[in-house]
Amino acid sequence: MNSLESQQFSKRCWNEIGVKGDFSCHQLKAVIHCHNCPVYCETGRSLFNREIPLQYLEDWTRVVAETSNDKEKFFSAKDAISWMIFRLGGELLSIPVKTIQEIVVPTAVHSLPHRSNHFFLGLTNIRGETLICISLAHLLSLPIDSDEPKDLLKRMIVAGNPKDRWVFLVDEVFGVHRFSPRELKEAPVVITKATETYTQLVGNWQGQKVNFLDAELIFYTLNRKILEG
Repeated sequence: MNSLESQQFSKRCWNEIGVKGDFSCHQLKAVIHCHNCPVYCETGRSLFNREIPLQYLEDWTRVVAETSNDKEKFFSAKDAISWMIFRLGGELLSIPVKTIQEIVVPTAVHSLPHRSNHFFLGLTNIRGETLICISLAHLLSLPIDSDEPKDLLKRMIVAGNPKDRWVFLVDEVFGVHRFSPRELKEAPVVITKATETYTQLVGNWQGQKVNFLDAELIFYTLNRKILEG
């Protein structure tokens, strides 16, 4: 590609005739992907070679100074714990990310004669492994919404440890979020009684209350109620 062509296509050509456009660029056969094209690379380098805006150094000097002086925010970020937030009915719940094995699209659950019930739903196959599927809503004594739409938002969460894995279906997963201890509070007595002490902390996320669950207590209860009983 000569210098004239480079000047003509240097304005984000990959969005128009490249891999993010209509694939009409004649260079694609040779470079396979726009990331390998000299025009793309040259454009990237030009971003680093451009002149620094007048306020750039001043703005970043202020940001760095504020961050360095804000020790409370620094320690909060350092001590933060990652939690997975999900929805069951009208409740937002969360368990520590370290207890989660994976999150998958729901698979078929096969009930067992004389064993399956509202709490123990049955067995399901996750990547070739047969696992026990339980109803977390019944374990937590949460109301079940019979009008809950069966849409693509539902997910199965596989949690526990490599030797003790459980599967439970949730209505929606909101991803991983980090919270510092200062952002969470001890669960009120009313909440603790309602969920049989499975909620150990409460907090807020996007203006909504979240119950942070005691995952170890949940797994202990599952073992006692299903495997031992």
